[in-house]
Amino acid sequence: MTEEGNNSEDLVTVGRITMAYGVRGWVKVHSYTEPMDSILQFPSWRLRGPKGWETLEIDAGRCHGKGLVVHIKGIDDRDKATEICQREIAVVRDFMPTLERGEYYWHQLEGLRVISHFQGAVQDFGRVAHMMETGANDVLVVRGGTDRRERLIPYLPGQFILDIDLQAGVVTVDWDPDF
Repeated sequence: MTEEGNNSEDLVTVGRITMAYGVRGWVKVHSYTEPMDSILQFPSWRLRGPKGWETLEIDAGRCHGKGLVVHIKGIDDRDKATEICQREIAVVRDFMPTLERGEYYWHQLEGLRVISHFQGAVQDFGRVAHMMETGANDVLVVRGGTDRRERLIPYLPGQFILDIDLQAGVVTVDWDPDF
């Protein structure tokens, strides 16, 4: 592991090391990527350590049950593996694959202002606090706005999501303010 300093501006969280697996330094990983094993394509991972961000090299990884198991170069026993558990995994933003037009990563949507244009009325709902997966579809969790409410808006482009303008930092939705 090498020290990379504390600049997290160009890092994107893509998963979490959850627990040690076996006695030879392997760890279980919960991936936030879709599909889950896409996390293995990144050339290096970053973990926040006591002295800032540390770079890890992955030398093996595979699907295991409903998750992944990974071996990190230089970590060859359970005790060392346990030391890096319960930490978020980040990658350099530039390593993220380019998406098709009209597709967005969750981190691109988080923090955007959400404006509703429901039945001709315009209302500021606040900002996307985070995204969540429900199985049927992803959901924008929106907080703040003029009425200080939290709203859960299904991420269904063309139905409830009318427009996403990353440059302006705005998501335009068709969502009932009373819902």
